[in-house]
Amino acid sequence: MFNYLFLHPATITLIAHATVVSGLVLRVIMRRLPTGVALAWIFLIATTPLAGAGAYLLIGERRIGHRRAQGFETLRVDYRKIADEAIRKGLTDVDWQRHSAAERGMDQLGRAMVGFPTVHGSSHQLISDTPEILEAIARDVDAAEKSVLMEFYIWQAGGQADVVLEAVIRAARRGVYCCLLIDSLGARPWWRTGQPRRLREAGVKLLPALPVGLLRTFVGRTDLRLHRKIVVIDGKVAWTGSMNLVDPRFFKQGSDFGLWVDAMVRVEGAAVVPLAAVMIGDWMLESGEPLLELIRAAKLHLVEPNGPADMQVIPSGPGESGDAQLQMVLAIINSAEHEVILTTPYLVPDESLLRALRGAAARGVKVQLVVPEKVDSLLTRYASRSYFDDLLESGIEVYWYRHGLLHTKSITADGRRSMFGTVNLDMRSFWLNYEVALYVYDADFSASLRELQLRYVAEADRIVPEEWAQRSLLSRFFENSFRLASPLL
Repeated sequence: MFNYLFLHPATITLIAHATVVSGLVLRVIMRRLPTGVALAWIFLIATTPLAGAGAYLLIGERRIGHRRAQGFETLRVDYRKIADEAIRKGLTDVDWQRHSAAERGMDQLGRAMVGFPTVHGSSHQLISDTPEILEAIARDVDAAEKSVLMEFYIWQAGGQADVVLEAVIRAARRGVYCCLLIDSLGARPWWRTGQPRRLREAGVKLLPALPVGLLRTFVGRTDLRLHRKIVVIDGKVAWTGSMNLVDPRFFKQGSDFGLWVDAMVRVEGAAVVPLAAVMIGDWMLESGEPLLELIRAAKLHLVEPNGPADMQVIPSGPGESGDAQLQMVLAIINSAEHEVILTTPYLVPDESLLRALRGAAARGVKVQLVVPEKVDSLLTRYASRSYFDDLLESGIEVYWYRHGLLHTKSITADGRRSMFGTVNLDMRSFWLNYEVALYVYDADFSASLRELQLRYVAEADRIVPEEWAQRSLLSRFFENSFRLASPLL
């Protein structure tokens, strides 16, 4: 009788249930997740063990796989060598006497968390016209003599994007070392076209970043994406910013949010070095080629300072930098004494970011936030709106940009320091994507960026708190419901 009960399917199911729940609950506890997140996972696993366990194993942890984790360990050593050489060559000889204590603190924060110091001597050109950006990148590629390095989240065939493609093919055919790293999921439609084959036939080294597939799901999370946008030409010129390698006239034109609105910065001088290091580091992680061999193959070298700007490059992502990007964003917001202007396409802040914005407004800082009225994710659109009440009640000016999908990611503080790059103000950017941002301690760059931000403000409609409070109960319900999924957006 005892054996019968013990071997009964219901008994076996109960034991399996208890084993799975106990094991995963113990794992959640030992991972030291934020209390609310941990309790939510424990509740889900206990009440729906099959679905809850599957969901946790898929997206509950930022798993990157053993091989990638080892790659980051090697990369940290190589980055340290590059940083030491930059220090020896004087690229980090910043005159901190002309900077505020807040900027010195941000430099120290970036050094401690990522290992990338501020470098002195860079010039910059901020461009917000997409055709002009693509034409200028193509000109730089056509002028390349040694190497062309690129990484993008999305590459889309059509329009001016094809001008860049043809320039890369020409460069490879005349013997320039060309490396392209394009995200496998973000650019999935492009990978199915004939353009990747044309690039490879011309001699371009081309790899998909973070390939996805059923087997890879057991190694690491497949929703961790390479969201960076970097171009480096001959180790002398670099581009970064929010724009993917797309012509907005040919990109997602079946949607109702209009053309994508982006900006990029063209950099010369010292900041090219860390931007190149980030790109070739990503290539090393995907290809397995040693970083120093890649540097030799691309004929990279430390450049001479060229320009007055002091810039700090901060890469971030799972296994690479913890919460460094979030900490830097919090630091720049908390440094403001008079004004903070922020633009982002995706606003899904965590509690720390939300409190920093509200705290800035409460201490008398003028805070202006510009977001597009419509974005390409319905869930994010409604989740984002759920935060407007908190922001508006704090006196923050929130603007809806209605002339396209505003995709520029930027922050200026007091017109003195700036953040510009690929980082959205959402938890996906801070925790799940591989991002890169420039923290620029230069009044001229901040003035140019602030002028662009104020142009966005002028083209946007300010949300009136009294009118926003009149929206329907159903809208509030949808917004707050989607807000529960914020960590996954």
